[in-house]
Amino acid sequence: MGGGSKHIVLVHGACLGGWSWFKVATRLRAAGHRVDAPDLAASGVDPRPLREVPTFRDYAAPLLDLLAALPAGDRVVLVGHSLGGVSVALAAELFPDKVAAAVFLCAFMPDCAAPPSHVLEKFVEGKWLDWMDTEMKPQDAEGKLPTSMLFGPRILREKFFQLCSPEDMTLASSLLRVSSLFLEDLAAQQPFTEGGYGSVRRVYVVCSEDYAIVEGFQRWMVENNPVEEVREIAADHLVMLSRPEELARCLADIADKYA
Repeated sequence: MGGGSKHIVLVHGACLGGWSWFKVATRLRAAGHRVDAPDLAASGVDPRPLREVPTFRDYAAPLLDLLAALPAGDRVVLVGHSLGGVSVALAAELFPDKVAAAVFLCAFMPDCAAPPSHVLEKFVEGKWLDWMDTEMKPQDAEGKLPTSMLFGPRILREKFFQLCSPEDMTLASSLLRVSSLFLEDLAAQQPFTEGGYGSVRRVYVVCSEDYAIVEGFQRWMVENNPVEEVREIAADHLVMLSRPEELARCLADIADKYA
């Protein structure tokens, strides 16, 4: 997989955890790279329930803590999948000097013109996804906590995992956790800045068979906020499970080029 060892940080999407990267992380480590795949708050094996994670920044805190702890001069390649794109953008905003490149893998990619919620709102309002049996629920009567979200078996099978093995689907079904899009909180934030997130080089990896965040919306985000380069993999939304070999090669190549 090319040149010297790079530090690659893999950031999962909503309801998933660091476990979702297990195939890709294994391949990248075998190729000599240093790989972290943190569980964000209330995800994976993180012990907190969602109600203890009131803001998006709280949710992304494990990633932000990882970057804050990097030795001076260390730079990482951040890879965000799905909602993980917003986590990556926040991390790049706060630690631009520590990010060699931000990679958006069929991910929500904010710009620097609108609040971070903008791409999520466009996605929801444009009805780009039939949410099927996804459960969206208020967590509290006052509406102070973010609306919870859990994907149901039908949407997972038809929109997220349609190219994955039945074993991958079984594994994911047993490990999914209640999460949130944190729309209200993200809508209240200032846009990311040109000097922070906007100064970090970005690569978008389009997944052309994605039925969750469909290719048309992925390419709209790239038009809305141009990147250094666009790559494409013929994969579903869970590309790290359905096409791990191709994705690992792609990420190693990006790391060699930018880090």
